[in-house]
Amino acid sequence: MAALALLWGSGFLWIKLALNHGLSPAQITITRCVLGTAVLLLLARSAGQRLPRDRATWGRLAVAALFCNAVPFALFGVGEQTVDSGVAGVLNATTPLWSLLIGLLLGTDRGLGGRRLTGLLLGFAGTLLIFAPWHRSGMLSWGALALLGAAASYAVAFAYMARRLTGRGAPLAVSAAQLMAATAWTALALPVAGPVRADATALLAVAALGVLGTGVTFYLNYRLIADEGPTSAATVGYLLPVVSVVLGALVLDEQVGARVWAGMAVVLAGVALTRPRPHRTAPPRTGLEPGAGAGPGALPEPGGLPKPGAAPGGVAAGPGIRNGRTARRA
Repeated sequence: MAALALLWGSGFLWIKLALNHGLSPAQITITRCVLGTAVLLLLARSAGQRLPRDRATWGRLAVAALFCNAVPFALFGVGEQTVDSGVAGVLNATTPLWSLLIGLLLGTDRGLGGRRLTGLLLGFAGTLLIFAPWHRSGMLSWGALALLGAAASYAVAFAYMARRLTGRGAPLAVSAAQLMAATAWTALALPVAGPVRADATALLAVAALGVLGTGVTFYLNYRLIADEGPTSAATVGYLLPVVSVVLGALVLDEQVGARVWAGMAVVLAGVALTRPRPHRTAPPRTGLEPGAGAGPGALPEPGGLPKPGAAPGGVAAGPGIRNGRTARRA
């Protein structure tokens, strides 16, 4: 769990380092998609899982890849050009709030009681505290809005995947297929990506982002859900903003004021209130796969890897956790 939180939370640091040392947002997005795809293809092959073969599934994967990978990847690169990596991690934590809001607007989430409503309002109040538009040193800018757009894009993707991509085959292979589709989307940006003027630091940073922050974290999260259950695995999401802030301060000497710390605490408290209460059932020790739908409790990382219940890599995996029940694989 500690390794998973560190790898996921460090994604914002890798993006910032790659930007500071010569890579453009488009170059970062394309490279991490290619590397993440390669890792997931190797994992799927080692597990004996095959890529989807029907056109309908690939069409759904193309839509999911656009909103859960290509768009947020690019927006995180754009946003971190002007916003610190630690703040980017904090704003990423607003994804569950957007998920709940979209679910309410679409009518797919009707369980809005006083507790969840309080959490929703509290979470957005924390975001407003971070932005502080009334303060001269507030960070309301195009970069910050791009980061919020990335979080909202994740939420749109989760809503779509919960409806269209549940039970679509082996999770490793389907995740690899989605990142392949994301690679195709991001390849459209090649004409505007510009010449590569990166140094060794940038290349190492984007390699870590693609291999560790996208591919390896999927496998770690997959195993964590199988070993400990989705409730335990979901707690990793609350560590990601803290990891991003601490790494930004230690490695990049980013200064995080008391207002941002307070806003982060308020956002995470709001997210905790919006999460459904966990069922008091012991998780199975083996055979459990990542969940079928990304609910409002999901806390993704910048690689489009949502927390349970959507499989990391941006794909809703199945068969797995459905409506509070578990399906065991023979």
